[in-house]
Amino acid sequence: MDLDLTSKTAVVTGASRGIGLATVQALTAEGVRVMGAARTITPELKKTGALTVSADLSTADGVATLMDSALTELGGIDLLVNNVGAGDDVEPVGFLDTDDTRWARVFDLNLFSAVRAARAALPGLVERRGAIVNVSSINSRLPAAGPVAYSAAKAALAALGKSLAEEFGPRGVRVNTVSPGVVRTSLWEDPDGFGGKVAAGAGAEHGAFLRQIPEAFDITTGRITEPREVAALIVFLLSDVAGNISGADYVIDGGTVKTL
Repeated sequence: MDLDLTSKTAVVTGASRGIGLATVQALTAEGVRVMGAARTITPELKKTGALTVSADLSTADGVATLMDSALTELGGIDLLVNNVGAGDDVEPVGFLDTDDTRWARVFDLNLFSAVRAARAALPGLVERRGAIVNVSSINSRLPAAGPVAYSAAKAALAALGKSLAEEFGPRGVRVNTVSPGVVRTSLWEDPDGFGGKVAAGAGAEHGAFLRQIPEAFDITTGRITEPREVAALIVFLLSDVAGNISGADYVIDGGTVKTL
């Protein structure tokens, strides 16, 4: 399928690894000029050939740095992927252990980074009839399944996408959301990350815990999702092939969510 994305420009946040890195790779393979942003620019991101910006996207200054650089170096933005999130802000703790500082940190990274990036990009996206994809999570639909602040922030991000689609759709900008389930990223695979902490809390060896996720989470396909699979969905939604899809929230979770 020809997605006809050659010569387009794109900004991808959280681009150094996982879904963000896979999205940069998929977009560049389609001939898109990409700027990838992350706090740490990894060798893998540099290898893609994308332009890069090191910025803390949980801050207003960090988002401003990214968007100013993108507008200058790309000459304008056609596509925006608000992917940054999770990372060190996700801890397997309950509501009473989530203080105001943690709530603010989680919302700054998972919601307000997208709010700020979209606000900066939308004037140009309207002119270019561009597209936005926000990366949420099935936690927005299954809030009991994960840390409360993270689930609430991702639910708010999904709602933001719907609102932006309604307001800017008549002006030519499509906005959609992608909500992955468990994806094979460092969030789960790093023994010192979220997955490792969940395993430790359950008294399980980390490797064994990872192997048991499909059964424990009742994933219909029997496996977790690969980053490239999420990236393929994101790139499709950004393309004009999906030209009449807007305001949608696509779940990619191997059948974890059983409800309509």
